Amino acid sequence: MAAPQPHVMVLPFPAQGHVMPLMELSHRLVDLGFEVDFVHTDFNRDRVLRAMADETGAIRPGIHMVSFPDGMGPAGDRADIAKLADGLPAAMRGGIEEMIRSEGIRWVIADVSMAWAMELAATVGVHVALFSTFSAAVVALRMHVPKLLEDGNLDENGNVKRNEMIRLSPTMPPVRAGELPWVTLSGTPEGRRMVIQNVFKTNPAISSAEVIICNTFQDIEPGALALVPNALPVGPLEAPATARSTGHFWPEDQTCLAWLDEQEARSVIYVAFGSFTVFDMARVQELADGMVLTGRPFLWVIRQNFANGVGEGWLEEFRRRVIGKGMIVGWAPQQRVLSHPSVACFVSHCGWNSTMEGLRHGVPFLCWPYFADQFCNQSYICNVWGTGMKLLADERGVVTKEEIKNKVEQLLDDKEIKVRVAKWKDAACTSIAEGGSSHENLLKFVNLLRGQ
Repeated sequence: MAAPQPHVMVLPFPAQGHVMPLMELSHRLVDLGFEVDFVHTDFNRDRVLRAMADETGAIRPGIHMVSFPDGMGPAGDRADIAKLADGLPAAMRGGIEEMIRSEGIRWVIADVSMAWAMELAATVGVHVALFSTFSAAVVALRMHVPKLLEDGNLDENGNVKRNEMIRLSPTMPPVRAGELPWVTLSGTPEGRRMVIQNVFKTNPAISSAEVIICNTFQDIEPGALALVPNALPVGPLEAPATARSTGHFWPEDQTCLAWLDEQEARSVIYVAFGSFTVFDMARVQELADGMVLTGRPFLWVIRQNFANGVGEGWLEEFRRRVIGKGMIVGWAPQQRVLSHPSVACFVSHCGWNSTMEGLRHGVPFLCWPYFADQFCNQSYICNVWGTGMKLLADERGVVTKEEIKNKVEQLLDDKEIKVRVAKWKDAACTSIAEGGSSHENLLKFVNLLRGQ
């Protein structure tokens, strides 16, 4: 009789940018002979299943979707990350503990943003590996927050006292105190206070983790990885081409791939701002006009809740205006888009998943961060790796159509950026190939999971 397959639980923070890389890791673990219990909130599990139903998708054998309440009512604002995070431990812990006991699970792979899961080691005797959905630089900065308070950059409520440039090592991105993830994550004083207090509360648990799995690779973040205790970089993680939207909250519009097939090589501007960015009408209009002004074909992802005050009427009118030149979709199969030979550049919010995907596929960036770790990632792209440029807002805080047009031209004419983009693409691909640093680290992690 064959030995049972080893069984792990995977626990992401319930947001799109956290679910996706942990789902990608789960696929890799299934490839290597594991069974995975993938934990959603009830709310997000329903969203994922709806998205898959729209695409006639199927959950891969070996991955079991389970869910627990998130502590919010049906109308709760799940875009309020501070409030959502605050209620998760009480809402989820009891059910998770019961499941670990009943299933005999020995390892939980928990999102760093769910660091309260470290307590499971004491309550149910399970081993906990942490997973960073952010750069190693952000984890290192997180560990450095007490020193930032001591130095007077921040106060204990997350308010900026001295907006100085912070750089922990020469190969790490310089970032202003006012653009640290925990300062920009919430727009309210109470939200900032909750976020920074959570950092204080969970930092000791992160420091004591047996291992911190990072969706990055050694060559790209050597300075930051040296500052993260027990870091094991296994990235860039990639979804299997056959997986479709197993971890997506919106159905992917595959028709854009056929449209890309019709475009010339390195001609298309790809525009996507992730799952949280919200624009007002002024910003949307300038971006729309900027795309037209470039004179280039473009693929623009406008998800349902992307724009405040922009109705279906405006969207339909714009679609008609750019027919034959631009394509608008609600959600795109991003990794397949970025790997397409017709894509020239990526106008991005610089979320870490998008940053790794663009790097992995050799696409230069125009950076337009919104909140959280995105300013730090922009700094990596523009100031450390040299694989993109920053879009600058005017005195109203709006990126104008002229700025968009001019920066697209500058970016695509810059031969040095092209050379660096190709270099980092090669380094990323080498790291995940057999014998590469990330591939070897993944095998080390698998041995750790099997050995306990």
